[in-house]
Amino acid sequence: MKHISKNFSGINVLKDVNFNIYKSKVMALVGENGAGKSTLMKILTGVYLKSEGEIYLDNKSVTFNDTRSSQQAGIAIIHQELNLVQDLSIGENIFLGREPVSSRGRILWKNLFENAQFWLDKLGLNENSKELVKNISVGKQQLVEIAKALSIDAKVIIMDEPTGALTPTETEKLFNVITDLKDNGKSIVYISHRLQEIFRICDDVTVLRDGELIGEEAIENIDEDIIIEMMVGRKLSEQYPRIETGIGEDILKVENLSNQFVKNISFVLKQGETLGVAGLMGSERTELMRTIYGIYPYSKGDIFLNGVKVKIHSPMDSLHLGIAYVTEDRKSNGIISEMNVRENITLSSLKLFQGPLGFIYKGKEEILSKEYVEKMSIKTAGTNQLLRFLSGGNQQKVSISKSLMTNPTILILDEPTRGVDVGARKEIYDLINKFKIEGMSIIIVSSDIPEILGICDRVMVMHEGKVSGFLNRHEATQESIMALAVGKDVN
Repeated sequence: MKHISKNFSGINVLKDVNFNIYKSKVMALVGENGAGKSTLMKILTGVYLKSEGEIYLDNKSVTFNDTRSSQQAGIAIIHQELNLVQDLSIGENIFLGREPVSSRGRILWKNLFENAQFWLDKLGLNENSKELVKNISVGKQQLVEIAKALSIDAKVIIMDEPTGALTPTETEKLFNVITDLKDNGKSIVYISHRLQEIFRICDDVTVLRDGELIGEEAIENIDEDIIIEMMVGRKLSEQYPRIETGIGEDILKVENLSNQFVKNISFVLKQGETLGVAGLMGSERTELMRTIYGIYPYSKGDIFLNGVKVKIHSPMDSLHLGIAYVTEDRKSNGIISEMNVRENITLSSLKLFQGPLGFIYKGKEEILSKEYVEKMSIKTAGTNQLLRFLSGGNQQKVSISKSLMTNPTILILDEPTRGVDVGARKEIYDLINKFKIEGMSIIIVSSDIPEILGICDRVMVMHEGKVSGFLNRHEATQESIMALAVGKDVN
């Protein structure tokens, strides 16, 4: 891609960007949220038309007017946001629009499901290709997205945050698949905010900042600090700026909580504490948080707040009790993309802005939502901008802001930095530290073990719907967490 520029309503999103993809190699594409990575890839895949510049494939000038033409040319993309039809099967999603048909035009269902199963097996996903997508977890849906792209047999495969919802074991399986693809002459574009993955799997890296090309380098010639400085334009002294604060009394106590997802869960959360919750896919971490928040009912057990037994039947009950939850799947449950930034931020706190007749005071709503845009460093043209035009990381910050506006005493963050760049991650970690100083108690569910180790005071590890152990900050390591995550007794 040479001298690519893209304008939206007179705003330059990309400015004279050059981008190279090499045969049988993995090119990392990195940059902060809003740097232009997704826009550049959408131009390459025919979602957007470029304003200026040229694209060459095998040294021939090409123009892709839609996604079908880019696919036919051998370019596939695995999107950061899930792009699956929930009420169709896994197999139907993998081959949607490309179904094998007979000479009479009838779909060859047996072939479809068998071919889909081949790709699921290759990725180590133990699901039947006839299973409905809505019945599997977000992480497994991410693997289905990957299977869909691989099934196209493309020469260029773009992976946009492919490991965001994957466990370490599944990530390793994906890396093995990438190695096989390279060995078979395929070219990969790998977009990730997890820099350790960049050095693990990529050959070269291209860095964008504010829509401009900062540079392209061979991985062997640079280190993590150099990439971060190229991305943010400044040195980032510490990726996990955890601070020590005074830990208070028990604020949340869960005793023997059980339902169809979890079994006899017991733990405590103290005032001012950050509790990390780790575990592999299928450990039911998210299901536990959704049970505590009132999305799922519990059949057994008790929940205590400040020593008082409470009944939580719905998210509204949780909000009234001072518990807020930021979902792992912002697209489906955390935001409304067709509403603007202001409306999303204030969605859970509308009573703050209601007049006596129920009308919303827009002026007050605007003032407070602007405060959160500034506090969270949300990159947006204004609070009236539709959320679907924001990058994934900025959408995540809006989702977190929505929960913070309810003024919670307990904040549950489920994969809070998934799809968020290193600069924005540090801003989120700084906010977590600020909340700790103010006495807020925080639960962080994360598949990113370095994040758990870097920011949390204590770690609870889950395995198959049960608590397999607790680790304090000084004894927690990647090895000890993984041992508990697979059900091994580390005592």
